[in-house]
Amino acid sequence: MGHWLVPDAVFGKLTEISPEFFYEKGIKAVLLDLDNTLLPWAEGIFPEESLRWIEEMKAAGLLLCLVSNNKPERVAQLAGELGIPGISQAVKPRRKGFRQALRLLAVKPEETAVVGDQIMTDVLGGNRAGLFTVLVNPLSPVEHKGTYFLRWLERVLTGRRV
Repeated sequence: MGHWLVPDAVFGKLTEISPEFFYEKGIKAVLLDLDNTLLPWAEGIFPEESLRWIEEMKAAGLLLCLVSNNKPERVAQLAGELGIPGISQAVKPRRKGFRQALRLLAVKPEETAVVGDQIMTDVLGGNRAGLFTVLVNPLSPVEHKGTYFLRWLERVLTGRRV
């Protein structure tokens, strides 16, 4: 398995990650995947624990930004609800969306983490962009049909089962 597919850290879920964890790693900014990381796939209402986590990170002074392959309308609406910027149509694992977020937040790759639920998009893209990568388990087993193939590929390449 190539190092591009290996996250720097793994957590059961987003809310297990503390601001202190990021600060200990020298992280100032966190780029967040949307579907199945912050809210279950195709849902429009954030779980309370995700909202509390976002507020905790903001209160700790961390810069946050959504980086999603989703459509502009959905990302804009949900980023607005969270009070953070968002990058849509990021085409992860390409570096373009991550680089846009770095410019937007005015941070360097080495002081930025990406948190997401997919190895083939979030971890691969984050590693390619030189970011600290954090993998979490998906919030829901329901996913976009294309994601089922990526999950199968993850299992084949890494042996990881969610």
